[in-house]
Amino acid sequence: MAATLRIQSDWSRALSRDEGEAWLSCRSPGKPTLYGSVTRRGLRSQGVPDIAASEGFLVGEVTKKSILISCPHENVSTKFLAPYTTFPRIHQKSVTCLDISSGGGLGVSTSTDGTMKIWQAANGEIRRLLEGHVYDVNCCRFFPSGLVVLSGGMDAQLKVWSAEDASCAVTFKGHKGGILDTAIVDRGRNVLSCSRDGTAWLWDCGKSACLGVIADCGCPINVIAVGTADDSLNLGTPETPPSEREVGTEGKVLLLAREDRKLQGVGLQSRQPLFLFVGSDAFNCCTFLSSTSILAGTQDGNIYQLDVRNTNTPIQVIHRSGAPVLSLLPYRDGFIASQGN
Repeated sequence: MAATLRIQSDWSRALSRDEGEAWLSCRSPGKPTLYGSVTRRGLRSQGVPDIAASEGFLVGEVTKKSILISCPHENVSTKFLAPYTTFPRIHQKSVTCLDISSGGGLGVSTSTDGTMKIWQAANGEIRRLLEGHVYDVNCCRFFPSGLVVLSGGMDAQLKVWSAEDASCAVTFKGHKGGILDTAIVDRGRNVLSCSRDGTAWLWDCGKSACLGVIADCGCPINVIAVGTADDSLNLGTPETPPSEREVGTEGKVLLLAREDRKLQGVGLQSRQPLFLFVGSDAFNCCTFLSSTSILAGTQDGNIYQLDVRNTNTPIQVIHRSGAPVLSLLPYRDGFIASQGN
């Protein structure tokens, strides 16, 4: 397991002052944590800060928005990026979920302050307040059009909203427990939800009706993800012909990140189980890297990369720290992971 190099979360603000200071730590499993600091000593050419590190740490490339720091003793280096911009006034408490529209113009987010809001991605200006769920809203996402929002809450309801006037066009009811995540199939005529009740459902937006229960796991399903399957993968055959209202489910795989330490794959149209991988702890997140490669993160800090054609042995297991892996996002040739620390 690799060493982890950290800098305090508000380092960019601390180092924006003429003589600011930020704290460092480098932790390797089974070894004492190394502590240090970085200090700003003024400005160099072109307005770039002059940054120095305490004993045991080295400062590499410095720009106005990033610092490369290494810990030679543990042979680890990390580039720390400052926020491009910050929107402190959208919510009063922790943000629990957010999404950006396909065009990049709007954001939608939920918070422990009990609100769900749509805002301008350029400046954080609040455009709409989406009100209608009872209790907390757990998840929100834009449809591909960027004009419609899908949300799910602890009230076991799934709602479809207009991003233009904040009206709620559709409410889906049927789950027996709070909805924990959603997914959109293709352009959005069908959507998916998963719940604390252990089930994942497929819904028809046009008829406001359930098209079927895709999986019943007997334990909470924390997150779902839908992706296109590789041609070599046998997705099974539906027991009954799919409804004509079911659009875009053919050739798709649904991933289920479960609380009971299992990551499950299901043929979306066939409803047939494809694989069941047992991890080290509850799965908090999952995503597709390609038609054959998937990622999933656990509560105890493991990130598993698997080949859906053979999930018996992971391609790799990444463990940077014991903090929960909360989200995973494909990015260029790799991915971005967020953890609870």
